[in-house]
Amino acid sequence: MKAVVIDLQEYGPGFRADPYPVYAELRARGPVHRVRLPRPAGYEAWLVVGYEEARAALSDPRLSKDIGAALEEAAEARLIGRHLLNTDPPQHTRLRSLISRAFTARRVEALRPRVQEITDDLLDAMLPRGRADLVEAFAYPLPITVICELLGVPDVDRTAFREMSNEVVAPSSEEAMERAFGRLGDYLDGLIEDKRCAGPADDLLSVLIRTTAEDGDRLSSTELRGMAFLLLVAGHETTVNLIGNGVHDLLAHPDQLAAVRADAELIDDAVEEMLRYDGPVETATFRFAAEPMEIAGAFVDKGEAVVVALAAADRDPGRYPDPDRFDIGRESRGHLAFGHGIHFCLGAPLARLEARTAIRTLLRRAPDLALDGPPGEWLPGMLIRGRRTLPVRW
Repeated sequence: MKAVVIDLQEYGPGFRADPYPVYAELRARGPVHRVRLPRPAGYEAWLVVGYEEARAALSDPRLSKDIGAALEEAAEARLIGRHLLNTDPPQHTRLRSLISRAFTARRVEALRPRVQEITDDLLDAMLPRGRADLVEAFAYPLPITVICELLGVPDVDRTAFREMSNEVVAPSSEEAMERAFGRLGDYLDGLIEDKRCAGPADDLLSVLIRTTAEDGDRLSSTELRGMAFLLLVAGHETTVNLIGNGVHDLLAHPDQLAAVRADAELIDDAVEEMLRYDGPVETATFRFAAEPMEIAGAFVDKGEAVVVALAAADRDPGRYPDPDRFDIGRESRGHLAFGHGIHFCLGAPLARLEARTAIRTLLRRAPDLALDGPPGEWLPGMLIRGRRTLPVRW
């Protein structure tokens, strides 16, 4: 029997502002549903909303990440190339092994003093003003500065890069997204060539250019472009919205804010709850059934798309009691905000370091921080969850 298709667009703009009631309604009817997505308009896919089913799908080798020429990601495949999020083993295994040689835990830990320095500099500039858009003044410039310094992107290019990145993760139109992918691909090719010509340097992109496995394997120019794209875009877009969403959630829950202020050591637990409660990635990128298969009673034909709703899974009452309550004291670990399995986010340690440093320092230096009016509109689409603006005062 053909599955009933649920058109998510029929839920209206409220679904973008607060998708959790819709996810709860769907989850009460079953963990997997056939849906029509808001973007690409009218495209059908299987949506996984249950925690256990999502965790299993994220690590199921029958669900391929090889996007080929699929959907809105076709521009990515053509203009950017292969990277960790659009390849399967053995290619994925090879790419992850090569990048892991350069993007090490030691390299991330070495960034700690610089992350603190950037945080303090941003707050030095922001705090005398008394009020600000926290996204523009703090949540955005911190991670973009960190990732650009890490990769060796010149300061002068960062404004243009932000425009391109925003159109990729939350496009205003399909045409604008296509143009952004093209501009990003051209920019990254030029950056890589400049670094090849400049000779050895310590930034991550230069190290990736030189990285060689025991068997002599190296990243090709196309693979370098794909990895630079992933690190630059995923390396800041997610953290911007982790900080923005997290600060908003604290300010909207005074008891939780008071607890963190009373004990700064709770910041680690607070960040994990921020990731679970309203994390920056609403759904994982597309997967495709490599063979006919069943997911929790839903029969998925070969080639059909499967979308794992990370945000829905992390509000599953079967995994987290009273899941709609923001509670930094709960055991939040095990959430799926960074994914699961072989595609678990490589940058999770850096995102955690930045968010913990940023929010802890902000609360210490602005003890009367408060919301200063309603937050801005939510970013479009179902990939990145975050607000365009967050007005605050102190």
